[in-house]
Amino acid sequence: MTVLGTGTMGAGVAASLLREGHEVTVWNRSVDKATPLHEHGATVAEDPGAAVAEAEVVLLTLFDTDAVVDVLEAAAGEAPTDAVWVQASTIGVAGTETVVQLAGKYGITLVEAMMLGTKAPAEQGKLTMLAAGPADVLDRIDPVLDAIGAKTVRAGDQVGDGTALKLAANAWVASITAATGQSLAIARSLGLDPDLFLQAIAGSAGDSAYAHVKGRAMIAEEFPAQFALDGLRKDIGLITDAARTSGVSTVLLDALGRVYADASAAGHGSDDIAAVGTAF
Repeated sequence: MTVLGTGTMGAGVAASLLREGHEVTVWNRSVDKATPLHEHGATVAEDPGAAVAEAEVVLLTLFDTDAVVDVLEAAAGEAPTDAVWVQASTIGVAGTETVVQLAGKYGITLVEAMMLGTKAPAEQGKLTMLAAGPADVLDRIDPVLDAIGAKTVRAGDQVGDGTALKLAANAWVASITAATGQSLAIARSLGLDPDLFLQAIAGSAGDSAYAHVKGRAMIAEEFPAQFALDGLRKDIGLITDAARTSGVSTVLLDALGRVYADASAAGHGSDDIAAVGTAF
């Protein structure tokens, strides 16, 4: 089992795989982000080609399309021909189409397993996996998905269906996080303890566990990154592109883009997405 990319999500996923007894090889462009996994039993490879040389499954957990393309082209010819490559990076519709074309060029067996969740669920093996691809190939990687996720939703039999579902889900994450920040700011500006908002929605039809998690961070003004704000900004751009291309109104997405951009410009780009509350 090989994990290419050991940033926030990749490192957590690799740790979960190791905990579940998988033999794991890892690689990251910045080796200092991969080295700590050696202490947990992972083999740290010097380059992508070496990392995939004996892999049965290759998991791509990288930041954007350019990174996925670079790594795939560097490693494609080095992996066993029967290896399954699992694209788990959020790269949008166009990026996914590019990777599918490259997989065809190199004769790679490719499926998707988008990761819905943040740092803690990745480390705990409690992500929701949004899988797509031929059913028989997905069956082969079920033990991997079970090790890193609490459940797997099969979005379809075409690579790209998982990406579509991930974009829809992240639109929800971006919306509810920003909406929580807005409501807390309104309560505070009108002279109330903002925690009263969380008390008011608790247990109601409009309640959300996510609103409480992010709301508590906003009230405490503590933003250790579980999902970096600039990472979600990147995703909002991908979601907006997909919506515009498919004829969905981008009015709300455009507003979200501006709000997250304001928080990033104020110095919160590497903080958790809860820092979007500062924009209000």
